[in-house]
Amino acid sequence: MLELKQKIGLILGPFLAVIILIVFDLQPGQPVVTRTAAVAVLMAVWWITEAIPIPATALIPMALFPLLGVMKGKAVAGLYYNHIIFLFIGGFIMALAMQKWNLHRRIALKIILLLGTSPRRIILGFMAATAFLSMWISNTATTMMMVPIAMAIVGKMKETYGGESMGRFPVGLFLGIAYGASIGGTATLIGTPPNMAFTGIFEDVFKSGPEISFTTWMMFGLPFAVVFFVIAWLLLTWMFVPHGRRLTADRSVFLDEYRRLGRMSYEETVVLVMFALMSLLWLLRQDIAIGSFTIPGWSNVMPVPDFIDDGVVAMMMALLLFIIPSKSKSSPRLMDWATAVKLHWGIVILFGGGFALAGGFEQSGLSVWMGEQLHVFRALPTLLIVMIVCLMLTFLTELTSNTATTQLVLPVLGSLAVAIEVNPLLLMIPATLSASCAFMLPVATPPNAIVFGSGEVRMRDMIRTGLILNFTGVVVITLLMYLIGIHVFDIDLSAFPSWAVR
Repeated sequence: MLELKQKIGLILGPFLAVIILIVFDLQPGQPVVTRTAAVAVLMAVWWITEAIPIPATALIPMALFPLLGVMKGKAVAGLYYNHIIFLFIGGFIMALAMQKWNLHRRIALKIILLLGTSPRRIILGFMAATAFLSMWISNTATTMMMVPIAMAIVGKMKETYGGESMGRFPVGLFLGIAYGASIGGTATLIGTPPNMAFTGIFEDVFKSGPEISFTTWMMFGLPFAVVFFVIAWLLLTWMFVPHGRRLTADRSVFLDEYRRLGRMSYEETVVLVMFALMSLLWLLRQDIAIGSFTIPGWSNVMPVPDFIDDGVVAMMMALLLFIIPSKSKSSPRLMDWATAVKLHWGIVILFGGGFALAGGFEQSGLSVWMGEQLHVFRALPTLLIVMIVCLMLTFLTELTSNTATTQLVLPVLGSLAVAIEVNPLLLMIPATLSASCAFMLPVATPPNAIVFGSGEVRMRDMIRTGLILNFTGVVVITLLMYLIGIHVFDIDLSAFPSWAVR
């Protein structure tokens, strides 16, 4: 089925692009508007159908924008790499160091042991461990690590109590791992690709807009993740934990796993310190205002504070990992290039393609043209528009790559915001979060696919639970954006910001 979809997309994408080029003249006198639209449609079809590898589709602007006269080749190439890319690379190298020395496994097991071994607490422990790790490392890698531990626990409980007595507890446990990974990733800028895609696209589209730093995002993303995490945990325990039965996992299973790791090594300790230091440097880089009191950021002591961004911090700490020696015979340094090349370079290219597409929207004038077509939305209440955006992204990413979808949709939402004269952040941030909140189908996210592959989760269980969480996410994102987001991101609901005027 996937192969048929790819074949259809491979033909449909170029066909629609050519039709647009031949038949339409979106902006008379400005043919580059139509040409850019054709490229965007081609990329959209190929991203949705995965006609060719998703990162390969992201390279299309580098080839077609110069050929079609949209942008110079040098200008397009420059959009593929910015400080957001280096934020991702540095953060991922730190994550690889944690995995290299097994620090991530130790953290996960410790959280589970601390939270207890009753069914509700087991789900809470696995979700908390997965969510915390997904704030910093790949949610796919986190899920892959947690699933075998969960399978060992379920197997031990089945031996003790029998499969019938456990009811549907295993389903709740495995869904909790998948959902914890997705929810935890929303808390930080490096937790999930759509978050980083948003910051890069926002900077490209609104060059005079405010900086969305690691700290700024976390001040909104973390409360959202905590609220949604609690809701998801309550839903899963209500739906899947047997009521009236006393089930307790054997704590020795976790202890055995933890003891097998041995004493915390020198390498683990140093990586943990480096990880904590990197997090603090991100959080404390800029001034933090608490009421009338302000905590000065450390960048203020540098010669030119504005030259320093989160990408600089990420690369500084990543480079130190290649310098600091280890005591292990297997690796002379905490990080080596053989480990670093495991970084998801395809994601790096995918980010760049999204930034290049957004740049093409601006350079060609397509974003302005789209904004003019979207004036019809001016009649709708802003709150309703935000909810529609959240619904659209949530259910669209059930079937498509959330990163690719975010890259494609965010420039359009920027144009919509300008057209209806609302702060672009009010639409773009909820859309970004919604792209990570697809819980219904195995194909929606890698964590969903991994837990579905465990054999413990049936499709109808995932669809039913995910559908409830999808709609819940739309409500939570919208409410928190109005309750917290407008203050964190300094959004004035009664005024259109000057930095968004075109």
